[in-house]
Amino acid sequence: MRYEVLEHTADLMVKAYGRTLKECFENAAYAMMDQIVDASSARLIEEVGIAVEGADLEELLYNFLSEVLFIFDAKGLVLGRFDVALLENRLECKAWGEEYDPEKHSPKSEIKAVTYHELQVNEDEPSITVLFDV
Repeated sequence: MRYEVLEHTADLMVKAYGRTLKECFENAAYAMMDQIVDASSARLIEEVGIAVEGADLEELLYNFLSEVLFIFDAKGLVLGRFDVALLENRLECKAWGEEYDPEKHSPKSEIKAVTYHELQVNEDEPSITVLFDV
């Protein structure tokens, strides 16, 4: 299982899993995109590079997911695959997808922002929990 949606009263919370922290970051980005539209319907024909910095893993995650959301909102790209590299205080990612088409990509939820509230990067499990403002 890549991710699950957790119960939350007002907003949208997901928990992403993986064998490694790198995979958790990739699955968290996929989970967010998959809650906006059906991410599995995206053809992986356009590549985009993402690079963010952060003082710790939580800030890297927040900045990374915020950038993925920006790419969807501003550039109209539905991303369906992510290849993350975690470096010291830096995350680099290659992502693939295609231009958003509401008839093809089945809109689900409008995510307004990534939040720090209840954001957790668990290196031991490994897993990521993140709350989105909808």
